[in-house]
Amino acid sequence: MARGPPAELGQAALGPMSKVSASISVSVDGYVAGPNQSVESPLGEGGEGLHEWMTALRAWRERHGLEGGGVNASTDVVAQSMANVGAEIMGRGKFGGGPGPWDDDAWQGWWGEDPPFHMPVFVLTHHEREPLTLSDTTFTFVTDGIQAALEQAREAAPGKDVLIGGGADVINQYLAAGLVDELELHVAPVLLGGGARLFEGVGPEVRVEQVRVVEAPGVTHLNYRVAG
Repeated sequence: MARGPPAELGQAALGPMSKVSASISVSVDGYVAGPNQSVESPLGEGGEGLHEWMTALRAWRERHGLEGGGVNASTDVVAQSMANVGAEIMGRGKFGGGPGPWDDDAWQGWWGEDPPFHMPVFVLTHHEREPLTLSDTTFTFVTDGIQAALEQAREAAPGKDVLIGGGADVINQYLAAGLVDELELHVAPVLLGGGARLFEGVGPEVRVEQVRVVEAPGVTHLNYRVAG
């Protein structure tokens, strides 16, 4: 059953209802990043292996200004998952820069001068910062929680879907709060043995219904409808 934001978000002010989806690569043992994450190693030990299926795609490489790459069953999965997305929400770990207050030479993200998002992005953080615009992507830093970020994302993309792009803690918070309509897991044949675990703190009241399974080189795509 698809759900929108709670009534306190002021649905009348948000325009037409849109879907909230979460999408992330995950290891067979349930981690979205390996042990010992750091600014130098944001995906932790072995975490790069979670995304090899994606970085090999032509579609991914084109978005990052790179040549080459392949076309396979993953291409359509990625295209469909992004078809109606108008804004993304992410945690500070995905944006980058490490914990603590932003310094004077503030981190501008992992994504370079031309980020691949091409839409408004809302970064959940405990520390205030002015919005950052790079090319056609504006990063807005939200300090007052997941519901405020969702409200701002919906307002920035009226009628379009909102993507919860990670990391694990952010997706877990939205799942536990009952704010996710659709969950897409890209399961890589990797065992990490530790790190950032998906579904940490998410209880059995959150139920998932399988919608689609797609096998592709180096990954299995699992799509679920979420209820709770």
